[in-house]
Amino acid sequence: MNALEALLDQPFAVMTDAIRLHARATPRKPALILDDRSLDYGALDEAMDRVAAALQRDGGGRGDAIAICAGTSIEYLIVYLGAVRAGVAVAPMSPSLRPEQLAAMLADADPRAFFLDAGTAGLLSGVEAAPRVDRVALDGSDAGRPLVEWLAPLGAQPARVEHESDDPFNIIYSSGTTGTPKGIVQPASMRWMHSRRGPFYGYSRDSIGILTTPLYSNTTLVHVFPPLTMGGTLVLMKKFDVLRFFELVQQHRVTHAVLVPVQYQRIMSHPDFERYELSSLVNRFSTSAPFSPELKAEVLRRWPGKLLDTYGMTEGGGACMLQADEFPDKLHTVGRPAAGHTILLIDEEGREVAPGETGEIVGHSPGIMTGYRNQPELSAEAEWIAPDGRRFIRTGDIGRFDEDGFLVLMGRRKDMIISGGFNIYPVDLEAELRQHEDVADCAVFGVPSKEWGETPVAFVVSRSAGSAIQAQDLLAWVNERLGRMQRIADLRFVDALPRSSIGKVLKRELRDDYLGSD
Repeated sequence: MNALEALLDQPFAVMTDAIRLHARATPRKPALILDDRSLDYGALDEAMDRVAAALQRDGGGRGDAIAICAGTSIEYLIVYLGAVRAGVAVAPMSPSLRPEQLAAMLADADPRAFFLDAGTAGLLSGVEAAPRVDRVALDGSDAGRPLVEWLAPLGAQPARVEHESDDPFNIIYSSGTTGTPKGIVQPASMRWMHSRRGPFYGYSRDSIGILTTPLYSNTTLVHVFPPLTMGGTLVLMKKFDVLRFFELVQQHRVTHAVLVPVQYQRIMSHPDFERYELSSLVNRFSTSAPFSPELKAEVLRRWPGKLLDTYGMTEGGGACMLQADEFPDKLHTVGRPAAGHTILLIDEEGREVAPGETGEIVGHSPGIMTGYRNQPELSAEAEWIAPDGRRFIRTGDIGRFDEDGFLVLMGRRKDMIISGGFNIYPVDLEAELRQHEDVADCAVFGVPSKEWGETPVAFVVSRSAGSAIQAQDLLAWVNERLGRMQRIADLRFVDALPRSSIGKVLKRELRDDYLGSD
């Protein structure tokens, strides 16, 4: 057993120790690539030491936090990983937030230092509520003290930190479409579980992964740690662009990519898809948003290779995985519970439902959040305690297991439409709409109805600008195929559906726009 295998065999460790091993064994091996710049393992390890030593110099250590809000860069990951080495939790934040949201997050995280770039500095300018905290600029701008000046000197060696499994590793803030976002505290044990998944995901020292989503997203972070733990290479994208993605995959012979469904949709519909050599990409992953069975089938048909769709939450709990290439008849599901994970369905009274029945999805696994930062009441609301005392996380999603144990998602509990006393699941109506050749995308949600309490309406994106079908004709077409209580009351065409940075449809915005237009 070599040193890396011995490390991975430990029930708990920290992935930054794996980077140290690679820095000693293969110091010139590229670890990070962004555009024309490359950082090898030796230089990455040295830079992480400088970050960790600087944080310790300034009094930072276990129990403390830093915040990062900036675009994707090599410096971003250097600071992130250096903080981990120092035992300092990292709170990555979205640069696309409203200024008051970002200020509230900073106040909640109470960071030792705030790492940002010029764009974030502009976002916070004039926000009186922005907390006073030391600012360090990652991009050499005047957003704060330059990173090169803040870092400890070359050759600095931080004090060794004895990490504990329940130490805070991340504080991941929810998207915050309403109110103040919740800070999800992820323990070090959760991230070690992710890091050890490298071999399961097919990562090795020869792997080359590509990151196409922002570094503040948990979707991205889940695929940052395994390849670096295994000694592979990560190619970074500042912003996703289909043609640039094609070029990078072809140039670097990329083997692994995590993409959200809307990115798959853009890739498969791009007219230059067939022109690029993409066969090196043999392991592809998807998560974060519903992945339609039709799109999965198209990916498998036109782009051979492994396709793993993962269903789970940033809060942890349980996850389901569908190896789509191995189960082409289960593309309408999100797969079976992952190894070591327990997924149950419960009713409104918190009782486990009978086999074959529909219920709210709750999950338990070794990777589960500590709780929401500074919000014990909300943490308790997110939990379901099983009769045997195990702690589960409530997903807020509705689902059912099929006869083979594959989980079928029915939609969000809060999005379920109750019309005339009947439960209507938007996912069923959306699936029917997508059967029409002129429908590229759609979203169904409920609006108030005097007659029924609630009634479904749909927003649809046409497959082509020249589509001849009219809204009333498409509405009649789909309602002929739906049950009487499922019928859609109104249908409108839009150019695009509003989405979050990781591709989730923002139905609240659609609902607000619809109600505001009446």
